[in-house]
Amino acid sequence: MLRTTSTTLSKRIISSAAIRCYSASASASSSPAKANTDYLTPTHLDDSPSPQVSARLDKYAKVTLNTYARPPFILTRGKKCSLWDTDGREYLDFSGGIAVNALGHADDGVQAVISDQSALLVHNSNLWHNEWSGELALLLVDKTKELGGLGYPAPSQDTTTTTATPASSHPSTSSGLKVFFSNSGTEANEGALKFARKWGKINQATQAQDNSSDKVEIVSFKDGFHGRSMGALSATWQSKYQAPFAPLVPAFVEATLNDVEAIKDKITDKTCGVIVEPIQGEGGILEASEPFLRALRKRCDEVGALLIFDEIQCGLGRTGSLWAHGSLPVDCHPDVVTMAKPLANGVPIGAILMKDKVANIIKIGDHGTTFGGGPLQTRVAHHVLTRLTEPSFLPTVTSLGTTLKDHLATLPALFPRLISGPPRGRGLILGLPFARDEYAARVMKLARERGLLLLTCGKATVRFVPSLVVTEKEIEKAVDILESCLVVLNREAEGL
Repeated sequence: MLRTTSTTLSKRIISSAAIRCYSASASASSSPAKANTDYLTPTHLDDSPSPQVSARLDKYAKVTLNTYARPPFILTRGKKCSLWDTDGREYLDFSGGIAVNALGHADDGVQAVISDQSALLVHNSNLWHNEWSGELALLLVDKTKELGGLGYPAPSQDTTTTTATPASSHPSTSSGLKVFFSNSGTEANEGALKFARKWGKINQATQAQDNSSDKVEIVSFKDGFHGRSMGALSATWQSKYQAPFAPLVPAFVEATLNDVEAIKDKITDKTCGVIVEPIQGEGGILEASEPFLRALRKRCDEVGALLIFDEIQCGLGRTGSLWAHGSLPVDCHPDVVTMAKPLANGVPIGAILMKDKVANIIKIGDHGTTFGGGPLQTRVAHHVLTRLTEPSFLPTVTSLGTTLKDHLATLPALFPRLISGPPRGRGLILGLPFARDEYAARVMKLARERGLLLLTCGKATVRFVPSLVVTEKEIEKAVDILESCLVVLNREAEGL
């Protein structure tokens, strides 16, 4: 199907209207809009893998704990947004390693940094300083202040109406923000939850003039996902994850995203912390509204609770801003941000970025990590973050996200039986809702059989989280393949 690749939104809209005939002024003689049918025939069937692949997978299955439902092929290499399997078949990857590979696969710059640093020092433990963990912390703090987040306004905001504390007002011994490095997202969340518990105990004890405290409750939200370790799992209100491992950590309270009216009853004087994803990724690309985040901030201040934003999937450039909350007014900002996935482009790392008021209550010995903050992963992360925050990078993500969302927005009208509403999300974290769970699962398989890797999430949603270096041409191809898959699925649903 013909598509525009204009980089301006206005031209895209005009061209899309002309091609798809959605414009109200289109002539009566215009042909009706049609979906792409170039990819009706599957090229990457995997129901019957080759004997060589089957033999290898059978061998691995005998020694590997299987916790994933994976198709029977083996990936062997990648480059940018492409992957290849052992049979030489190429896939267009719109899963991005589940929003990890921000700079794509086998990035030349990342490769060079890993090669250089691995020849110098990989690990030395946190009993001694290394060259790169401090540099990465400085870069995270400086870029957050420059681009917006954690009480610092984005450059586009009117700073005369914000309440952010300027860096110059902090003592010379502090920057206003501090960082703790971990190995993964769930570990970052575990640390943030621990900090919230200590915050509650200290503040309650101060008020009560004794050491007793019942300010231990942590509020989290239905359809959120914060990790699989016990604390993070206790904050993840999805029965498929929680039920097999109950009982979980006590004093977690379930609430509903964007339910402003319920905030006062859920967040009380017993609340020490609130953790929320500004955009719920695993939950279905469900975005927290600005009024809701503002109400959370206000209520946390009223009861003396920490507000934690889990930006493990939606942060670090994926929305077109450094932080998903960074483009919002500062009265919607948190006290703590957790991050991981794209920070080192696939090299395992996580981090907790917090305001000084949080850092000041954590003392030597309160928390620790064997591998977190090592010289290899922090140097890689420093390289990745430097590139993500180059002046042209984030605006390009915004533009590409608009292109993809514009194309996805045409699909509900083309396939009303299958698709239940418009795409959700911002930037390059988008979700397309389907009428049934089985439709979303079927589309993912149909796309894979045509060389496009997609993800599902939440309730009947197909998720799009490609590498942030995806091109407009790759977006066009992905949507063309998707349309062909929807044609096939539509015929199946009609019994044809």
